[in-house]
This record gives sequence, C-alpha cells and structure tokens, in this order.
Amino acid sequence: MGRLSQKERVVSLGIDLLVLLIICWLAFGKPYPPVGDVGFWFYTALLSVLIGSKIVTPFYVKPVDAISYSVPAFVSLMIVNNWDKWPAETRALFLIVALLSITILISALVAIVLNNWGNEKYQSISNKIRILLEVFARPQIIYTPIVIFSMYAYHMGKPNELILITVALILTVAMSVGDVLVKAYKRVLRTSAVGRNVSNVAEIAAYQQPNILLLRQSTNNDIPLKKIIYIKDKHSKSKLVLTLDLVGRDNGVLVRSVEVANLPQGRYEELESIVSAGAAALIENQYLQEICISEGVSFELEGSVVGIVAPDSTIERLFFEVVDNHNLEEGRLVSVNVQDQKVLYQIVGGLTKEEVVHQKNTYGYLRAQAQQVGIWNEEQKKFTQFSWLPSLNEPVYLQEQQNYEIEPDTIGHFPDSNYQIKIGNINHLVTHNSAILGILGVGKTMLSIELLERMMAEGIKVVCLDLTNQYASELKEYYNAPYEQIRIQLLKDATAKDRDVWQEDPEQGGSLPNLKNAFYDDLNDFINGSHGNLLKIYNPTEFVATRQERTPATFQNSEGWQRRASLFSVTPVEVTQIVTESTLEILSGEMSDKARVCLVYEEAHSLIPEWNSVVADGDKHAASGSARAILQGRKFGLGCLVITQRTANVTKTILNQCNTIFAMRTLDETGKGFLGNYIGSDYAESLSSIKERHAVFFGRGSSCENPVLMKVNDRQEFLGSFRKIHQPPIFQGHNTVESNNEPDFTVPAPPTVPAPPAPDDDIPF
Repeated sequence: MGRLSQKERVVSLGIDLLVLLIICWLAFGKPYPPVGDVGFWFYTALLSVLIGSKIVTPFYVKPVDAISYSVPAFVSLMIVNNWDKWPAETRALFLIVALLSITILISALVAIVLNNWGNEKYQSISNKIRILLEVFARPQIIYTPIVIFSMYAYHMGKPNELILITVALILTVAMSVGDVLVKAYKRVLRTSAVGRNVSNVAEIAAYQQPNILLLRQSTNNDIPLKKIIYIKDKHSKSKLVLTLDLVGRDNGVLVRSVEVANLPQGRYEELESIVSAGAAALIENQYLQEICISEGVSFELEGSVVGIVAPDSTIERLFFEVVDNHNLEEGRLVSVNVQDQKVLYQIVGGLTKEEVVHQKNTYGYLRAQAQQVGIWNEEQKKFTQFSWLPSLNEPVYLQEQQNYEIEPDTIGHFPDSNYQIKIGNINHLVTHNSAILGILGVGKTMLSIELLERMMAEGIKVVCLDLTNQYASELKEYYNAPYEQIRIQLLKDATAKDRDVWQEDPEQGGSLPNLKNAFYDDLNDFINGSHGNLLKIYNPTEFVATRQERTPATFQNSEGWQRRASLFSVTPVEVTQIVTESTLEILSGEMSDKARVCLVYEEAHSLIPEWNSVVADGDKHAASGSARAILQGRKFGLGCLVITQRTANVTKTILNQCNTIFAMRTLDETGKGFLGNYIGSDYAESLSSIKERHAVFFGRGSSCENPVLMKVNDRQEFLGSFRKIHQPPIFQGHNTVESNNEPDFTVPAPPTVPAPPAPDDDIPF
C-alpha cells in the first residue's frame, strides 16, 4: 500500500496509544501505569518509540536525529540508576543498554564532524556511518532494549505484568496495530472505489511473443484503442498493456495490445480481487494515472503511440509497424525507450506489408523506416549516438509538434520540432571542405550565404567565385563595394595589357601573366592587409585575358621565317585555377589548424568541372590544378565550399574531399548514388521528394553524429537572430562614397608585371 501520509500516521499513533491504555487497564487496574520505576517502560521508552517512529522520523534517521534519541535514552537510564542495590545480572543488562545509547551518540557526533571536515576521505567515512545510523539509530532499536531492561528490573516477579507488557511491545512496536488497521481501512476504501471504476471488457485470446497480447472483446462495447488497460494474467504477473489496433475477427473483435509494465505481485491486491483471471479491465483515469506514475509509465504518451518496433531493426535503422498513420510524414521524429533511455529516430520512408495473425486471419499494415538520430543532450544542445537497438514490439512514440524558436547558433531544425541543429565546428566546415548539392530553386544559395556569414563572424575570410552576381547583394553589409570595384577594375586592366603579345616562352605570352600577378597582389592585400575586409567576390566570366598556345607554328612572310602561337581567351575554369592556386601560395608560408580562408565555388560544375564535362581541353588541366591546391590547403587553413546542381559534372577530386554535406532535393541517379556513400542509401533515396529548404546534413561540420534531415533557417529569421549578436563590419568611406562617389581610402598602385624575357633567336625552328 506504500507509505502512510502524515494524517494517517497520526491516526495510527492514536490507535497504538489506545491499545496501550487498554493493556495498562488490564495490568494495573487503570488506563495508565503508575509513575516511578513501575511505569518507566511506558513513559520513557514506549512513548518515545511511538512518537519518534510515527511523527518525528517516520522514514529515515539523520545523525542529528540519532543524537536527539540517544541522549534522552541515556539520561533516562541514569535517572533510574540504582547500581548499589541491583544484582550482577541487572547491572550487566543496564551496561549493555547504556552502552548502546552511548555508541549511537558517539557515532552520530563523529559522522557530523567528519562530514564538515572538508576532506573527501573523511566524508566517505561519514557517509558510511550515516548509513549504519539509519538502521541502528531508529527509536525502535534504541528504546526497545530499555523496555526489555525495565521488564527485567522492575516486573520480573509479576508474570501478569510481564505478559501484558510483552503483548504491548509486540502490538505497538513489532507490528503496529495502528498501521495495520489504517492500511486495511485504506484497502477497503480503495477496493470499493476501484470496484466502481473497473470493468472487465475483454479476455486474452492469444500471445505473440514478445510482449504482444491479442484480446477478444467480451461485451458489446468496443475496447478503446491507444488506451492503457489492466491485465490479470493467468500465467505470469499482472500487467498494464496498451491497446493498438484491430487485427482480425474470430468470434468477436481481436484487439492487439503491447505490454508496457509488469506489476509487482501483491501491490495492487484490490485490482486482483476484482478482475477475473485472464481478463482485461478498463480502469478509471485517476486511479490508472496513480498506477502509471508509481510504475514509471508515461500516462500522457498513450495518445502519441504510432507503432511498435518491427523485425530487422538495427542500431542505426528502425523499422516499426504503424498503428496510427494520421500525423506521420517524412522527417518527423519518433522515440523508443531503449535501456531506459529515450532514443530518437527520424522517419525516412515506409512500405506496406501483410501478415497472418490468430487462426490464419490476415491483415495488412504499413511498415515505416527511420534512422537513428540519437539521445538528446540538453546541456550541449545536441544529439549523441546510442549504441544499442530497441526490443522487438517496443512501443514507438511520435514526438509532439513544436514551433521552432530560432537561436543564433543553430543552422536549422528537425521538421515540426524545436530540436535544433548547429554547426559543430566552423573551422572543420572550412578546412575539411563542404558541399551544398541540389537542384535549382531549393535554397542552396541562401544556405550558402548563411554559412558564409557565420564564417566571417568568426574572422574567416571568404573568397567567392560567383557566376550569379547574387552574393554581393545578399552580403552587402560584409562587402566593401566601392573598394572592391576599384580592385576589380585593376584586374580587368591587367587582362587588357599585352593582350596580343606573343613571347618565345609560352608561359609569358598574352595577358595571362599580368592577370596572375594582379590576382596574387589583390588576394595578398585581402588576406594579409590591415583594412579588415572579410569578403572578396569575383565573377570569373568578367576577366577576359589571353593565353598563348604552348606549341607555336612556323610561317614565312616578307621578313622571312617566323614562329608564332595562337592566343586564346582564358576560360572561367582557368580563372578559378588562378584564384585557388594564388590563395594557397599566399597562405603556404604559415601552417594553421584553424580556418583562415574559404573558397566558395558557386555553380561549381562550371568552375571545377569533371574531366568529361569540360568545354575546352585546357579546362581539364585547370580543374586538376584547382583540385591539387584544395588537397594541400587544409594544413594552411584553406578550404572550400562547393555549391552545385549537378553532382556528376563536378570534379570528384574535390567533391570526394568534402567532409560535410548538405544534400538538398536531387533527381539524378548519379547524384543520389554519390550521396549514398555519405548519408546512407535510405536518406539518399528520399532526396527526390524532400521539400524546398530542407537538407540532409552530415559530416564533421554537424553537431549531430548521424545524418539528419533538417529544415534550414528562413533568411529573415536568421538575420533577426544572428545579427543581434554578430554585427557586420563598418567600412570607412561608405558614407563618403555615397555622397561624393569618391572613396576616402588610397587606391592601390597597379600590380607590377615583370618584363617578358628577350627572344632566344638561337632556338631552332
């Protein structure tokens, strides 16, 4: 029945005192014993036992309580001390009883002193003494020997008094007739109340191991589904089960249910006495809730059960049989209790199945598939991997829908929940390379822009190769436009210089050498300069430089035989190579574990194409050059962010080095096959149907240890949250430029272009 309340303990104390008064009347002819030695057992000992155990310390004894019991006990013994007149046996018993009180008193004092000493070893000893005191310092242990001493010292020659005092000791201390009567009364009331709110509604038709029971309805009333009911099992302990669904018909409706708790034998005797063996019963909600709380069952979750764990589930992958299909959809979170831990999974798909149930009835059902997300760590605000799988037929609960409350450090959230996903390490996002992959119009660029703003807020510089001209507009607060316009004009001027000049050394022909030098100077000023700029944007199509063909042709004119090579325009892929290699060369003087520069390849299929997707043969060499630079860049703090619509058309040398992946809606099988190696085949198969602004996120840059399908932040909500903490830089000269159209900073001098070497006329044709 559990512990008595304070009110019930007071009633129990009154009953025990009444029993004592009756015994005193029988022993002494009046309802109380005489004072003095004859009444010592009653006034000093037994009353202390009853009041202490019922009112003062009904549950446990602290060291200070031990002192409050042992001191009065020892003092009371000293008051009745008649050492000179006692025989040897009485003296010995007195010493034993007094020694018990003194020992408990000293132990309690030692425990208090050691606990306040501040030493961990002493505190450990104090804790051990405290545990012993909880047993031996109870009033029953301290005062019962005093009652026995009193009986021996003052009532030995009076058999009637000895017997009645012994009976009093048994009835009040050993068994507490007050407690027995109060508990019995509670049981009678509970049984009457339970009887009015319990009804037998079904009988057990069959068992399906493990933990599945099929119930046959025994009345005309339907058994409610997704309801916890009580089962009195003939063959094992009584239990609570959760009704799931209807699985067939055989002389009545069969209701499938799953066990949620085994009930301890004898704890709910009032139920066992009412419900028939082998029957299922509905219980009134308030009483059912009391039982659920007592047994650790989540009463509130009965309405959120959506299925039970199905066969073939693994640590990473959960299959569950769906019993409630109303609110399920791809991306929703479900939870399962595994080893008393709440493990969350994300739904990624489903299929239909059919099985045979009781006496060859068949039923079809939906089997859902989910991937493990892990256990939520509230302190770290992240999920961690759980390394075991759920039991077969364990209930699966749908996580309730919650409104997302964006926080500055979250990159997105699980759909229909407030479980948030963060960038695990912004440096790893850069140095170990990242990719955003998906078709046109699903939110790749907005996600990329958010990532870049987070990088720049951490002091990481960004060099963006953008064919769309969108980044300068979306990141205008970080882009020093007047200054950058002048720098870009210098680069364009470099493409015009020596544009038609042929050189004996093909590497020095055309305007390409000038452009390389100009890019190097511009990037060096950006990376190592003191102006504080964080964002550099190039559109590779704007730089129309010329390069000389490596193998010249010979021809004869009025001046004799001449050797010349054709001049070709530089492609965006070659401009990308120049920027990438120049950035690596500038950074290579200093190794760094932290990210320093991130190269952004927007429309990467046009900037770093796969060898079979190039437009010109020279692009193969250029893409390989960019890839080599990226491979070497990590140890110098250089990394890249790849954004593309066509995974198949981007060089795999770089793409395979992208440790963090944001996979958005993808339709081509090549792309899904490639992503399957990163995020798993289950998530990859779902990529053709995920919604806009949703992405499967995985890698070292994620705060989650497993792939997750998330909804990325809304741009305006992100700005409202993030920029409250991280303000964009303020560039000097912006106001001046707006008013005078002239920046107030010094225009850098044109880059120095080395003079071409003199022609070597001794080289034969």
